[in-house]
Amino acid sequence: MELTALQNITATKLGVILEKTDKSFEELGVLNPAVFQDGNTIHMFYRAAKRGNFSTIGYCRFDGPTTLAERKNEPFFVPEYIYEIHGVEDPRITKIDDTYYMTYVTYDGLNACGAVATSKDLISFKKKGIITPKFILHEFTNLIRNHLQNPSVAKILAFNTARNYPLSETMKENLFVWDKNVVLFPKKINGKFVALHRFFPSIQIVSFEKKKDLTVDFWKDYLKNLPDHIIMEPKYDHETSHIGPGAPPIETKDGWLLIYHAAEKREKGLVYHACAALLDLNDPSRVIARLTKPIITPSEHYEKHGYVNYVVFPTGTAIFDDQLYIYYGAADDKIAVAYLNLNDLLTELKQNPNEDDIK
Repeated sequence: MELTALQNITATKLGVILEKTDKSFEELGVLNPAVFQDGNTIHMFYRAAKRGNFSTIGYCRFDGPTTLAERKNEPFFVPEYIYEIHGVEDPRITKIDDTYYMTYVTYDGLNACGAVATSKDLISFKKKGIITPKFILHEFTNLIRNHLQNPSVAKILAFNTARNYPLSETMKENLFVWDKNVVLFPKKINGKFVALHRFFPSIQIVSFEKKKDLTVDFWKDYLKNLPDHIIMEPKYDHETSHIGPGAPPIETKDGWLLIYHAAEKREKGLVYHACAALLDLNDPSRVIARLTKPIITPSEHYEKHGYVNYVVFPTGTAIFDDQLYIYYGAADDKIAVAYLNLNDLLTELKQNPNEDDIK
């Protein structure tokens, strides 16, 4: 029997801090920002959507958590290759040693994949290409065939099978199993890069020494042992559809603090929330605590009404005076922020240990 403490913590909302403009590259919406904090400065790299839902990445800078100081009038990061011809989306920023890593989603009109770009100065980024696996459904099914009785694996297969069902044979032959929301930890662990990613509907973890190690053979071996890499699954009432990595994990004395998103099925569609979990510092595949309720849920008009209604999608964080600021896409067309005391959040998490850690 699982025993959990009554959760009493939620974030205080500060409202919308960035909205779309009449500039063509962001006239449909701005959303899902990567955030890097440098002292009192917030560098924000946000998804900018134009008509037709083609996305680029824009840039702005804040003094403190909410005071807009600079905003570029044109895209900062744009599609260049055929695999991202329909857009570059949903960036996250992490600094490891002296290099900035921006993970983002590439979209070609059919496939959404995880990719990475690097920078030494946050000004010029060099694209390193797609880092997630690229297997169509029958290839994927063959690789996981020994684990089809595992409920966690079965859910991943069921989603992708349903996604393939209405498509033409030509599209099926070109549609990769969906893997996105790549988030890097801000330091190497045991000498390796560590990342979270998402085969719908759960969260998986992967570690590697170099980007070039992420070969077809690497991912084949990974998938043949897929149950070993699933660290979190939908569990609570607000997670009845799926979960996914949100902001890059934050190192604390109590563990890696993960702010993630959860989607809840309701009669009129999905409702997206921001949630919190704690991962073991030395073995982040171990979920040591997890809150039973969201810390941010769509309740304000700007979260409930937009390009996609009822969306809180967290992708970046910053810390000012022990307050954790969570930056998120609101209703898929604006950017908002909320905050809560970091120590209070950690205390609350420790009162909700993960009794049924699937590891």
